[in-house]
Amino acid sequence: MKLCRFGEKGKERPGVWMEDGRILDVRALAFHIEDYNEHFFVNYGVEQLKLLLADPGANFIAAKGVRLGPPVARPSKIICVGANYADHAKEFGHEIPTEPILFSKATSALNGPFDPIHLPVESQVVDGEAELAVVIGKRTSKVRKAEALDYVAGYTVLNDVTERIVQKANGQWFRGKGFDSFCPLGPFLVTSDEVPVLGNLRVWQKHNGEVLQDGNSKDMMFDVPFLIEYISQGMTLNPGDIIATGTPSGIGSARSPQVLLAAGDVVEVGVDRVGAQRSNVV
Repeated sequence: MKLCRFGEKGKERPGVWMEDGRILDVRALAFHIEDYNEHFFVNYGVEQLKLLLADPGANFIAAKGVRLGPPVARPSKIICVGANYADHAKEFGHEIPTEPILFSKATSALNGPFDPIHLPVESQVVDGEAELAVVIGKRTSKVRKAEALDYVAGYTVLNDVTERIVQKANGQWFRGKGFDSFCPLGPFLVTSDEVPVLGNLRVWQKHNGEVLQDGNSKDMMFDVPFLIEYISQGMTLNPGDIIATGTPSGIGSARSPQVLLAAGDVVEVGVDRVGAQRSNVV
């Protein structure tokens, strides 16, 4: 199942993306499901959506021309993993980490998967980073690796847009990765049953149609179950929280000459079986 949120920015409605070009309007039939947020995952979840799909009173709308927002309403946390692909660590000048490098992105940076990326006035060196993202489905604390995937609602695509000069200026990454619109997410939350194998997913980025990144999730140094175990040992993950699992090599700022995001560009990122997004840079 592919969960989506559709409509005007800030007024999105929960939906289910159908492969025939329609969207199930969840709230039209189940008015108590306000959004895909923590309350939804705790109280209703995917099982109720299956019942709605089978209901003869289900309301569908045509998907063509409809704006999609991030598939998860503002989560309590967006946790990112740095340098989780060895080749990317090398191109970025990192030593190969012996345990995950964690940082966060501001929830206010969330952007729709086809919305424009707005460059701040002071921006100089801006990259896109294609990433597989994990959406937590239930309260997760001190979970062991063997059971970790039982706590996952599904997967989505995240572009970890980054201003490199700002990132490196103050010894911390938060501001350079937290500008408004610097976290395009989606287009879908794809439920776990549709992505049964996480260890062989192509992760890619295109800049104005040219491939920059072309990696595979099998090359992660720390896989998804390990990351959930590692993070949850000391930090409770709430339903709807997002873990961005890192980006493969090929980022534009590591190339010679550099390939940087500038106004007028188009950046596309995707993960096989999960989805693809396309953003104009303004």
